[in-house]
This record gives sequence, C-alpha cells and structure tokens, in this order.
Amino acid sequence: MTSVSGIDAENLTAPIPVINGRPRWRDTAIALRSYNYRAYVIGQLFANTGGWMARIAIDWLVLELTGNVALVGIVVALQFAPTIVLGAWAGVLSDRANRHRVLMATQSVGLVSNAVLALLVLLGAVEVWHVFLVATTTGIAMAIDGPSRSAFVSEMVGTARLRNAISVNAMIFHLGGLVGPAISGVLIVAVGSGWSIAINAATASVALTTLLVMRTHELHRAPRQARGGGQIREALAYAMRKPTILWPIVLLGFVAVFGMNLPVLFTAAATSFGTGAAGYGLYSSLAAVGALIGAVLSAQRRSLRLRAIVIATIGYGLVTALAGVALWYPLFLGALVGIGITRLLFATGAESMTQLSTNPGIRGRIMSFYFMVVVGGQALGGVIMGFIAEHFGAHVAFMVAGGVPALAGVVIAVVLARRHQLRIRVNIRTPRRLVRIVPRGQSILES
Repeated sequence: MTSVSGIDAENLTAPIPVINGRPRWRDTAIALRSYNYRAYVIGQLFANTGGWMARIAIDWLVLELTGNVALVGIVVALQFAPTIVLGAWAGVLSDRANRHRVLMATQSVGLVSNAVLALLVLLGAVEVWHVFLVATTTGIAMAIDGPSRSAFVSEMVGTARLRNAISVNAMIFHLGGLVGPAISGVLIVAVGSGWSIAINAATASVALTTLLVMRTHELHRAPRQARGGGQIREALAYAMRKPTILWPIVLLGFVAVFGMNLPVLFTAAATSFGTGAAGYGLYSSLAAVGALIGAVLSAQRRSLRLRAIVIATIGYGLVTALAGVALWYPLFLGALVGIGITRLLFATGAESMTQLSTNPGIRGRIMSFYFMVVVGGQALGGVIMGFIAEHFGAHVAFMVAGGVPALAGVVIAVVLARRHQLRIRVNIRTPRRLVRIVPRGQSILES
C-alpha cells in the first residue's frame, strides 16, 4: 500500500504537504468549515464535558458505596482493559464497517448504560456490581469506538484539513477536562453523584443527535476492506516498515507509560507542597490551560516533520523534569503550563503523522495500535509512577516522568541522524532558528 499523504517513507525529514505556508489566525479552526465536522464538534463539546463529569462521579460513587480505594482502581481498569484486549479487532472492524454507523452504535450504548446507572443512583437502588457492569459495558463500547472515531475525522474533513481537525479535537478534549470535573465536583457536593452521571447521559444524546443529522453524502468515504485472514498481521507489517508510523508510536509508548499519569504526579505534588485538594485542582487547571495553548499552537504549524515530534518529546521531558527539580513554587506552577503545552504538541503531532502516513483502507487498524499503546501505557505507567511517587516522593517522580521520555527522544534522534546522515547545526545569528537539523557536511556551528 502507498500513503495517500504523499510522504516518501524513506525521506524522514520531508514535510507532509497538507497546508502550504503558515495558516492565518482566522484559519486556526479551518476544519469547522465542514458542516459535518461542525456538527461533530458541537456533539463532542457536550459529550467530552459530560464524560469527564461522569468519570469523577463514578469514582466517587464507588468510594461512597464501598469505602475501598482499590475498588475504584478496578472500575478504572474495567473501563480501559477492553481497549487492550479488543483494540486490534476493533481496528479490523473499523476498516471493514461503516464508521459513521459504528459511532452511532457505540454512542447509543454509552447513552443507555449511563442513563440506567443514573436512574439506579437517583432511586437509591444502586449496588457496586451495577457500577462494575456499566464500566465494563462502556469500556467495550469505548474500545470499539476509538479507532473508528479517530479514522472518521478524515472522512468528515478530508486529508487537507485533518491536522487542523486533530488540533481542534484536542482543544475540545482539554476544555472538557477543565470544565467537567469542576462542574461534577460542585454537583456531587450539592445533590450527589447521580446527577453528574445523568447529565453525561443527556450530553451523550446530544452527541448521538449530531451524528444522526450529518450529511452522509458529503463524507469522504474510505474504501472498505473485504473480509480476510491476516489483516492484523498485515497492519503490523505496514506500521513496522513506515518510519513515520513506527517512530511516533514508539515515542508515544514512552510518553504514555511515564508522562500520561498526571493525576498520580499531581496528587504526590499536592502532598509534597502541602497544598491539599486545592493544590491538586490548581495543578490540573494549569496543565489544562497549557494544553489549550498547545492545541492552538499545533493548529498553526507550517508543516509536520518526524524530527518535530522527536523534539517535542524531548521538550516535554525536559519541562517535566524541571517541575521535579523546581523547589521554588512559582517555577513549579509555570512548569505545569509548559507540561500541558509540550505534551499537547507531541500528542497532536504524533497522531497527525500516524494518520496522514496511513492509507485510508488500513487506518482503522493502525489507529487501534495507537490507542492500545496509549491505554496500555497509561495502565502500566499508573503502577510504575504510583510506586515511585509513594516510595521516592513527588520530585523524583516528576524527574523520572520527564527524564525517560527525554532520553528516549535523544536516542531516537541519534538513530535517525546516523541513518540519514543528518547533524545538528547551531546558528547564533538567527535566534528564531537557533538549532536546525541539516545534512551532514554543513558546519555544526555557524558564527
């Protein structure tokens, strides 16, 4: 198969020809010019906010019912384990099925499940096994939903506006992460967790409605794959031989394991600085603000190169490590904003390059690998980073969370530079382009 993005897989430093020149500020959300994507964004604004509200409410509900923190962890595991188990099959389904219909089905399952749970809570009839059952059901729906939802974005906006659409998606996700938990916290105190879960069901109905009103004739349909054996192996081989898919996913693995468990790090930091729950909320908000800034910056990228993703990984690692060594509290708070910015720049770049380097007919399977790495990495990382934070403290945990991805980025940069005869050039006369990667043979230092 060949990539529809026009990338030569052997030329790692060539830009992806999606947008020529830096987008104008008024084009920061150019993907919204598509009717279908506008409808989708409206639905996701509601659904993401409601989803964040429900996550907080369900965790608190289990704690209220059992008083057992370990059982809260089991609920989280039930929500994400299906992605690890079913992820590859969900990718095959995405490439074979009508993705629009898949999303309507998974959205319907989430709506009904949360509505039933909310009703049980509000009637005072809920038991912990009800929560486990709903968590498992919604987890399976999420596993099937992920690859199809990611690949469906290109069907709504086309290839040319895909990077911008991914950046807009990131803005929506982090806006929900900023607003949803705050609303849920107020509701839990005022009227109990049941209403947060009920609101999530209502917002899911809005998202389902926006899918129903889409103009299907305007979708950029990807070719459907016929049934056949070995399709997962085919996708693995495809990913392995395309550096612009392989290396972003490898880097994603390091970031997911060590850098995507911010709640663990923020909890440890709140204990270390003695700021309690108020500090935890502040840290989460600062990281979310940084993520929103990063999403806007990512939408302004002139082009997307593999080396930019490597540099974003190193930058994220260094800023996170800085938070670990920062003994001055304001510097620590500033580093949290930097963490949000750099992690978002990495995440949107990695996902954009993975999608744009993938043939539409195999995109669902490739994106299933992507989500399996994210979810599996976070699950493993939660254990690792929790252990480090518990036994060595918040400062060490932050340094490890940043140091390992930064080191991985440096190693991969060296491997790519050696393989493709590149080197770093520093030009002190042009501070805006102080460091560049150039073909070997040009001067390392120009003064």
